[in-house]
Amino acid sequence: MNKKIFLLIILFQIFGLVLSSSLQKYESIFNFGDSLSDTGNFLLSGALAFPVIGRLPYGETFFQHATGRCSDGRLIIDFIAEAFSLPYLPPYLAVTEGQSSEHGVNFAFAGATALDAEFFYERNIGSILWTNNSLNVQLGWFRKLKSTLCSNKQACDDFFGKSLFLVGEIGGNDYNYAFFLGGGIKQLQATVPLVVGVITNATSALIEEGAVELMVPGNLPIGCSAVYLTLFQSPNKADYDRHGCLKEFNAFARYHNDQLKQALTMLRQKYPHVRIIYADYYGAAMRFVHTPLHHGFYGGILRACCGGGGPYNFNNSARCGHTGSEVCQNPSLYSQWDGIHLTEAAYRYIALALINGSSSTPPLIPSAL
Repeated sequence: MNKKIFLLIILFQIFGLVLSSSLQKYESIFNFGDSLSDTGNFLLSGALAFPVIGRLPYGETFFQHATGRCSDGRLIIDFIAEAFSLPYLPPYLAVTEGQSSEHGVNFAFAGATALDAEFFYERNIGSILWTNNSLNVQLGWFRKLKSTLCSNKQACDDFFGKSLFLVGEIGGNDYNYAFFLGGGIKQLQATVPLVVGVITNATSALIEEGAVELMVPGNLPIGCSAVYLTLFQSPNKADYDRHGCLKEFNAFARYHNDQLKQALTMLRQKYPHVRIIYADYYGAAMRFVHTPLHHGFYGGILRACCGGGGPYNFNNSARCGHTGSEVCQNPSLYSQWDGIHLTEAAYRYIALALINGSSSTPPLIPSAL
């Protein structure tokens, strides 16, 4: 094993021990989102649109078996749970079958959108949706479960006062579906206020339900993802930044994030008693895009670990897990897993940046700075 990677692993283990031994700030976590944080809902629902997440190589790195996570191992939400000595969040569909929910529940659903499914069907792009379980549907699940978590307002205030709520990442698929069907950037910029509005409305609704600590993540740098780099390849070198990412798509992600941050500022003014944290997924990810070797990503930063070939190892006809695809020997050397989702190693770095405050505003854990 490379010496730098070994040292990084040791540092993460030490950091995890320090956190778990000294921090007991949250006693439960409730998560809403899409495939970046789904821990099994999509798989439990049948996963007809993407059945490969139900078998190896998905889950191979940490769990040694597929769990419904769209990665080789743990996700950001898993590392946050570990930091507070909490169990990994059970998917909501497992809780409805009797699994314990006392330490929180994961409502995230792979393929989910912020906007309701009707929005896409009205625009004749509903056929591409993986699921109709939008953010509002997930919020409905939470409300349905709430009565089993606490019996009255005082009990709920006490329970949720010790809980962390993650509202996203969500919204990325609202743009992905449209982009993949040929939507233009200027056209989709008009959708951003609608997407951000749904996210902030859901955040506000959770506050009204008793949440006092919430984290709302922004979008990742989609212009650096293998799927975008493959589908939107350009012969014009000026379309790429010096790291090889597509400038316009990253600018679009930043536009969404800027709109979201402005909306969260307004929410903080409306709810001064609540701590609303912006999670800068974009900034955290761009650190290892800028200096991949420094972060141990020797296998490549824009090339997927698992895929069916091509310059970025993303082939829509042979996606990860499908016939014709191959998986790299060591996913920890790559930041991208299947061209759409990241590896456990990349999610670990992002989670650390959120926990230590370098990519969370205000810091998730002020004392960790």
